[in-house]
Amino acid sequence: MTSRPIRIAPSILSADFSRLGAEVDAIVQGGADYIHVDIMDGHFVPNITFGAQVMASVRKLTTLPFDVHLMIAPADPYIPGFAKAGADIITVHAEAGPHLHRSLQLIKAEGKKAGVAINPATPVSVLEHVIADVDLVLVMSVNPGFGGQSFIPESLNKLRQAHALIGNRPIDLEVDGGITPDNARAVADAGANVFVAGSSVYGGNDPTTYAPRIAAIRAAATSRTA
Repeated sequence: MTSRPIRIAPSILSADFSRLGAEVDAIVQGGADYIHVDIMDGHFVPNITFGAQVMASVRKLTTLPFDVHLMIAPADPYIPGFAKAGADIITVHAEAGPHLHRSLQLIKAEGKKAGVAINPATPVSVLEHVIADVDLVLVMSVNPGFGGQSFIPESLNKLRQAHALIGNRPIDLEVDGGITPDNARAVADAGANVFVAGSSVYGGNDPTTYAPRIAAIRAAATSRTA
C-alpha cells in the first residue's frame, strides 16, 4: 500500500469535446486532484487527440496540476510546446524513443516534473537506470490509444514491481486504464497513488455524475479491510 496521498486524475480524453471547457470545470468542481491530458499522434498509438494549443485554451480555467501524457513518437520536439502551454507534469513513454534519459533532461530543463510511462508488455526493469531522474512512473493497465478498455490483471504485479523499485524515493506511481471503484482498492494495495480515470468518470458526459464517481474511486482506493 502506498504511503503517498491518493490523487484522482480524470482524463479529458473521455470528455465531450464540444464543451471541453465546461467539462474541465465540472471535474474541478467534482473533486479532481489532477487534470490528465492524453496526447495521441496516430503513429505511436492508433488514435489522434489534440495538441498544445487546445490544452492551453483550457489551462486558464483551473490551477489544478495538468498531468500531460505524451503518447507520441518522437516526443522530444513537442516537450517545450506542452511546457509552455501549461503542463505541470510531462510523461513520455519509455518505448517512444532511443534516448529516454535525454527526454527526461529536456522536461526538467523546462522546469516541469518528469514522468515515464510503460506499456503492458514493457518490463519495469527499463526504469532501473533512470529512476533517480523521474518524479512519476505511469504503468499502463491497458494498451494505449483508446478509452473504455478493461483493466489488464497482470498490471497489479507490475505495479508491485514498480513500487518496489521506487522504494522511499519521492516518486508518484500512476496507473492508467480501466480504473473503477471495483479495482481501485487492489490497485492502491499494489502501490499506486495516482489514478487516471476516463470513462469511469466521464461516461455518459453528465456533469452531475462526476463528483460522486470521483468520490467513489477515492473511497475505494483509501478503504481498509477490517
